[in-house]
Amino acid sequence: MLKVGITGGIGSGKSTVCQVFETLGIPVFYADRAAKYLMENDAVLVDGIKLLFGVDTYKAGKIDREKVASIVFAKPDMLEKLNALIHPATVRYGQQWMLKQTSPYVIKEAAIFFESGTYKDMDVMVGVSAPQTLRIWRTIGRDGITQEKVLERIANQMDEEEKMKRCDYVVINDDETALLPQILQLHKELLQKANSVK
Repeated sequence: MLKVGITGGIGSGKSTVCQVFETLGIPVFYADRAAKYLMENDAVLVDGIKLLFGVDTYKAGKIDREKVASIVFAKPDMLEKLNALIHPATVRYGQQWMLKQTSPYVIKEAAIFFESGTYKDMDVMVGVSAPQTLRIWRTIGRDGITQEKVLERIANQMDEEEKMKRCDYVVINDDETALLPQILQLHKELLQKANSVK
């Protein structure tokens, strides 16, 4: 089974692209959603986060996301420590999920494939690209945060151009270029690749 990674900067529209693949019958593992789930449901991870940020990080089994976000975006070293806890748990969870799939290829969607080194586990990397101004606008609309906060998050991610250079394919999601034909063509090529590696 071919393993395809889909990545891109914040607000690039990775999830939108993945939802189209899902309608084509391709299973998608959303790393961010999995991480959020594990932060409240994986006992070892929960203990590690409490140790890092304090027991009051959780209230009635739910993580105080605002508290964690305010700490990690102000202190990059804390973000690194948090990622060092979350990534191995999410990678393991993703591997278990992939073993249960039966489609010709599967997709794993994540923002930090290259930063974390997990791109090495994929057979193909696909980048989703959008202009920074559009990414900022989308993120403000989606998350209800200020432009300053979005720029902070962008600063914590790999340069968009560098990220796209490292991908095998790039999908343009700029609200001008038609998205569906790009995805259908990519789907066709990925099915061919999947059949050739059987």
